[in-house]
Amino acid sequence: RFLADPRKFALGVCNGCQMFAALKDIVPGAAAWPAFRRNRSEQFEARWSLVEVLQSKSILFDGMAGSKLPIAVAHGEGRAVFDAEGDLARLKAAGQLAMRYLDHQGRVATSYPFNPNGSPEGITSVCNDDGRVTILMPHAERTIHGVTGSWWPQAFAGKTPWFRMFQNARKWVG
Repeated sequence: RFLADPRKFALGVCNGCQMFAALKDIVPGAAAWPAFRRNRSEQFEARWSLVEVLQSKSILFDGMAGSKLPIAVAHGEGRAVFDAEGDLARLKAAGQLAMRYLDHQGRVATSYPFNPNGSPEGITSVCNDDGRVTILMPHAERTIHGVTGSWWPQAFAGKTPWFRMFQNARKWVG
């Protein structure tokens, strides 16, 4: 009932991402979501990666499309595995792909180490069809303060661009 209520939203990060993906049958508009399985590297990956926020329906990524940002990664089971042929294409067409890994040249990361888990097309975040439920493997919540990572422009006043996800959540709640 919670997820069916249009006044509610949810965010699943890392293990929460895996959990929501496993429960996709009760998440409205999530039928094409992947499961998240063992990294192709066969090891736990804990480091910084580069991602691009895609144009999607995610309420949390509102106004962030096109952003290319470093983000903390810490997972051993983050590889997106789709149940059916065509699910990835369905997510693309529906505006449900929210984020993907990039290489150091800003291109879609299709190989290790830039794609830390081996997900097709670098996929690392999806949302449901109305954008209220967003799941992602990397840890945006670990990177909202500029002091936790690398250099950030002073214009961000101590917060990184990831802080906008949480501002978007607040704005959406009203």
